[in-house]
Amino acid sequence: MASQDWVEKDFYKILGVSKDASDADIKKAYRKLARKYHPDTNSSDAAAEKMFKDVSEAYSVLSDPEERQQYDAIRAMGSGARFTASGAGAPGGGGFEDIFGSMFGQSTRGRSSGGFGNGNIPPEFADLFGGGFGGGFQPPQAPPRKGADRTASTSISFAGSIKGTTIGLREPSGEVIEVRIPAGIKDGQKVRVRGKGQPGPAGNGDLMVTVNVQPHSFFTRDGDNIRIHVPVSFDEAALGAQIEVPTLNGETVKVKVPAGTPSGRTLRVKGRGVNTSKATGDLLVTIDVVVPQNLNKEAQEAVKAFAAATSGANPRENLAAKARL
Repeated sequence: MASQDWVEKDFYKILGVSKDASDADIKKAYRKLARKYHPDTNSSDAAAEKMFKDVSEAYSVLSDPEERQQYDAIRAMGSGARFTASGAGAPGGGGFEDIFGSMFGQSTRGRSSGGFGNGNIPPEFADLFGGGFGGGFQPPQAPPRKGADRTASTSISFAGSIKGTTIGLREPSGEVIEVRIPAGIKDGQKVRVRGKGQPGPAGNGDLMVTVNVQPHSFFTRDGDNIRIHVPVSFDEAALGAQIEVPTLNGETVKVKVPAGTPSGRTLRVKGRGVNTSKATGDLLVTIDVVVPQNLNKEAQEAVKAFAAATSGANPRENLAAKARL
């Protein structure tokens, strides 16, 4: 962004901080707003996307001491930073000569005594004028920018996404770039590798790696929770039981199945889901009641006795009422 455009953007207002905010306050405000407006949590929201870009732009300037000083100086000059001078004698005056003349107590049309002399120009303005009026007027130059970011993608195992892993991306030149994948990363999230983008005057850009997570045959991720399906026998579901189920770390955990649990009910085990730097999810256990396929004679007689003992119960009693249009 050209520095003359800074006069139109109030980066302090965008971040919601005062002009004398400390570096820590600016960083804290940026993190809060970046989380709020990040594209990952605001899919297809154009307003949020624009706000995220504005917040990022504001932080990139205010977090750099030199750029912040230059920004404050340009903002202090107000509309003069646009450098749009009127012709001599034009109605209303308003050229940069008038703006800087009033600012420094002198005019370029006729030097006056007093005001800021060449040796007394504030340091934040001296850089803009090449050391003072004696050296001639020079408009501020845009600060050097980093090179453009590059993009790449990779695929990792489900276990790698849960525990974290390191993968290598090979450049056409043969160089291998190591990418550290943090534990708990979700399918489609991006990892930033700093300094591995395109070169630029202020340094290299970054490499943005999109991570694709391969599905697992047993565990299914739901946010930070993990879902599994566990079969139980008819008697366990009817009478209640305590069963053991596997978890992400390879251990088993005991789960109490209440008496009368129907097939499809989900039981929650706290703290046994995905563990990230921000939160830990739960293990969601869905019960699947298994109907026996082959019964011996003794089992058949037992089922018949059960049917006789519960002959008064009709599980479809209210089905017709529910089906009315």
